Amino acid sequence: MTKQENRRQRERQDPHWIEWLTGVVSALLVAGMLGWLGWEAIMRPTTPPDLSIHVVSTERAASGYRVAFDIANTGTTTAAAVTVIGRIIQDGRVIEENPVVFDYVAAQSKTEGAIFFRNDPAAGEMSIQPAGYTSP
Repeated sequence: MTKQENRRQRERQDPHWIEWLTGVVSALLVAGMLGWLGWEAIMRPTTPPDLSIHVVSTERAASGYRVAFDIANTGTTTAAAVTVIGRIIQDGRVIEENPVVFDYVAAQSKTEGAIFFRNDPAAGEMSIQPAGYTSP
């Protein structure tokens, strides 16, 4: 807090109680977050990426059919360059296969994507599955 003497402003020697309260609360928050991060880093087991896919919708699009899906990573490690392959199978043979690559799927998160097919996925059996990833 400042005082004005002889048209000059100078800092008071004793800080206001709100400044002390703000400093103590901020220090406690920073210490708590550092403690929590340290606890998570030491105690959380490291598991490889575990990818699963859930189809959200299939819609007609200008270029054919768009199949929207969610890809979830339940592992505690991030997966990079995740390749997902979508297939339409009729009479036991693959009639169309399209890949899509995600830059990354973060640990314990999910992201959305879509695959485009020229053929109607309802005309056969559709399969969308992760094919591989790299470690970032």
